Formats: sequence, C-alpha cells, structure tokens
Amino acid sequence: MADKQFTARDSLGREIDEWIDAIPGEVDTPAEIVRQRIGRIGRQFDRVLAEVADEHEMSTGDWEALSVLARAADGAGLTPGEMARALGLTSGTVSVRIDRLTRSGLIEPTQGADGRQRPVRLTGRGRAAWGEATLARTSTESALLRDCLTDEQIRDLGSLLGILLERLETSYGPAPRHDMTRGRSSQ
Repeated sequence: MADKQFTARDSLGREIDEWIDAIPGEVDTPAEIVRQRIGRIGRQFDRVLAEVADEHEMSTGDWEALSVLARAADGAGLTPGEMARALGLTSGTVSVRIDRLTRSGLIEPTQGADGRQRPVRLTGRGRAAWGEATLARTSTESALLRDCLTDEQIRDLGSLLGILLERLETSYGPAPRHDMTRGRSSQ
C-alpha cells in the first residue's frame, strides 16, 4: 500500500494503491510512483505539443520535421535520408512528409545530385511557422510549471531530473531529442 506522503489528487494518486497491490512481489513504491508520474507527465507534454501544433495548422509529425530542419547547420537543409535517420522514420514516410510540407510552402528543395538526395530546408514561412508554434509550446509549458511550482522548485526539479537522466543515459544510451515525441532515436 502506498504511503500517504506519496499520494496526491492526480490520476496516479487516486489509483496507486490498486496498482501497487496488482504487482507481484515487493515493489519500491516511491520509485514506482516517480516512474509512473514521469511517464504520465511526458505524455501530457506530448498532448500540449499536439494541441499547439494543431492550433498552428500542422501535425506533430510536421513540427518534428520542421524542428529537425531548424537545427540543420547554416540553414543548408538535410537530404531525405538524413531526415529519415534524424526522425527515425522510413524513407517513404519522410517522402510523404516532405511532399506535404513543400506543398504547404514550409520547406523547399535546394541543389542536390538528384531528387532523392536533394536537400530540403525551411522557407522563411516555414521558419516563422515553426518558431511561432515552438514559442507557443514553450510558453504553455512554462505557464503550466509556474502555475504550480516556485522558481526554486522548478530549478530543483530540473537538477534532480538531470541526475536521473544522466544515470539512465549511462545505462541505456542517449535519450531521444526533445522533438521526438514518440520516443524514437535521434541517431
């Protein structure tokens, strides 16, 4: 049974006793509560991104692709193969995404050897759309954090999560980048 100090009015706090009781054997309840809450918070932040992307007339996948291109060195763009690797997607899926974003005027081809190897880059409109959506996402997330945590708590939480992330990355390798919403590798 969960200790009262670990329960809260969130969805996990309302069901943690039932969840812990269902797991066979001894469970480190505080550790399980942390893991469960981190997972649920991550999924909630994915919802924020999806909502913001929709408000900016793009999909989460579009936002991911634009993010990858926004990071491309010197605005030179990326080839479809580089995008596929960065996004953890098949070349066919990336081709469809590139076609859609090109038709929308958010990206454009640059000079390259052939159609499959021709890099694409953000247009001015694409950079503006990505920037507006990204600023809206970060603003929404900041407001959510600041609505329930003090500046000191936010700093402390960031530090504590950094320690945990470092430990996990030591065991399991680098975590997917911030703009990979489905846990895909960014390598």
